Order: sequence, then structure tokens, then C-alpha cells
Amino acid sequence: MALLFVAGVMNLLWVAAIAAFVLVEKLVPLDRLVSYTAGVLLAAWGLWVIVRSL
Repeated sequence: MALLFVAGVMNLLWVAAIAAFVLVEKLVPLDRLVSYTAGVLLAAWGLWVIVRSL
């Protein structure tokens, strides 16, 4: 909820993207696959941002 509040204050598009992700995560039968894939992608994105800033 805190993430939605912060994103909502900044940009309504981010709130819609987060809500769509939660919807997909709840509706897809392979919910752990969706969660793990999203975790790996977000971790890779974070590493890319760190490496790019060096």
C-alpha cells in the first residue's frame, strides 16, 4: 500500500502498472513463476542501473 501511495502521488500510470501486475499475479495459475520472473527482472534492472551509474 505504501508503494501504491508513493507511486500514485507521482504518476497514475505507475499505479495502473502495479495494479495490472497484481491482477496477473492473482489470476495466472503459475503465480510463483510470475513472482520469481518479476523478481529476477527487477533485480537485473536494479543491477543495470547501478552498473550504468558507475
